[in-house]
Amino acid sequence: MAPGADLLRLEQSVDAMGSTFSVAVYGSERETMMAAVEAAFGEVQRLDNLLSNYKPASEWSQVNRYAAERPVAVSPELFGLLSECLEYSRESQGAFDITVGPLMKVWGFYKGTGHLPHRAEVLAALTRVGYRHVRLDPQHMTVSFDRPGVELDPGGIGKGYAVDRMTAVLRAKGITSALVSGSGSSIYGLGAPPNEPRGWKVSIRDPKDANKTVAEAYLRNESMSTSGSYEKFFRAEGKTWAHIMDPRTGYPASGMLSVSVISPRTLDSEAWTKPYFINGRQWAAQHKPNQFRIFLCEDRTEKPCAWLP
Repeated sequence: MAPGADLLRLEQSVDAMGSTFSVAVYGSERETMMAAVEAAFGEVQRLDNLLSNYKPASEWSQVNRYAAERPVAVSPELFGLLSECLEYSRESQGAFDITVGPLMKVWGFYKGTGHLPHRAEVLAALTRVGYRHVRLDPQHMTVSFDRPGVELDPGGIGKGYAVDRMTAVLRAKGITSALVSGSGSSIYGLGAPPNEPRGWKVSIRDPKDANKTVAEAYLRNESMSTSGSYEKFFRAEGKTWAHIMDPRTGYPASGMLSVSVISPRTLDSEAWTKPYFINGRQWAAQHKPNQFRIFLCEDRTEKPCAWLP
């Protein structure tokens, strides 16, 4: 089909993994497009059964249930994903931590909007948090914990991984132009939409006003993920407490309002928003890979939002 010729657009969404995943595709044959989108939705449903910590039969839940008692054999896919998570933890100096689950629970963010715990509760939860408690055995493809109470939380990587997998399915089905989104916070732009060679235009919202945009970007075979303190928070003792937890201190990170990361993979962009949010602008500038673009909104009055140079 010649450039600029009319293409069909198909847009659909599905609920999975506690999120809403949406897909918009362009193409010339509706049946091909529909089959591709259905296959992508089938993939995210498969991942829900693999990675959910709400489904008792999922592989993820089996690890949480038994890994403190004995090594748990897992699929190569889950082993590879957990290996990457531990690498994120090492590279981020512990700011990203797949074992943050006990802290999210004690702060009330696991299924609710949060509450202020007693310091003793936080200290008790911290004894069960730490990526170093997770042992991976590549020879036997097993996962084990070195103490009881350790719990893996897929919240920091699940959406990003699903978006990447859905995109791979669309590519395999012949789709060359698509926007895949997990709850609007993890997005991948495949190719470019018609008449916009720069890619898919995405907006970064003002963390203090959902009706305002503070920046725009174009995604062409790239992802963007955003983490913001406005997603889940509560107020107590004259202070706002947000859900982005520093797993090293046991307390929500402060000083940042939102971080957006653009990178080749959505798994990477979603995982790295947390360390950049927690560790701050200076650390982010020192640890930014060349292929990343990072937009930060800091909790300050003067020029709070800017792209990292």
